[in-house]
Amino acid sequence: MIGRMLNTLCDGLRVLLGALIAALAIPVGMQVLARYTGVIPVYLWTEELATFIFVWVVMIGAMIAVWDQTHFDVRVMPDSKYPLLKLLQDGFVLIMIGGFAVIFAWYGIEYAQFGAIQNSVMMRANMLITHISVPIAGILWTIFTSYRLYEAVMVYKNRAGTST
Repeated sequence: MIGRMLNTLCDGLRVLLGALIAALAIPVGMQVLARYTGVIPVYLWTEELATFIFVWVVMIGAMIAVWDQTHFDVRVMPDSKYPLLKLLQDGFVLIMIGGFAVIFAWYGIEYAQFGAIQNSVMMRANMLITHISVPIAGILWTIFTSYRLYEAVMVYKNRAGTST
């Protein structure tokens, strides 16, 4: 049940990611038109907006990648055929990702508070808009890796129970 809820959350993140990428085309397109054709004047706020959207695209993409287990996991040795060693391999990777996730969540709160007292130069938008993405990503990474670690333990228990 929790796995389905998290998968649904991740599906929502995928939809949001697609919408943000589509939205990113607007300020970037305006920048290209302004710089190379002169059809429209150069609007400096488009660079800030593109940066804000890009930050969220990167962070949401990282959240999805952690759920899909495609982001931080680099295998330097083949997966073990033994259930306990496989659990140790997967568990080590997940614990390392979870550790970094907790760091992002913990220090991201202070980072977001720092952003809350600043405004962007051109748009005068509060910088919390982008800074809040760091603790949100850290929290979701922590949740995702915790669930994946739970799954790995359950796989180990099922394999160990069937092999005896």
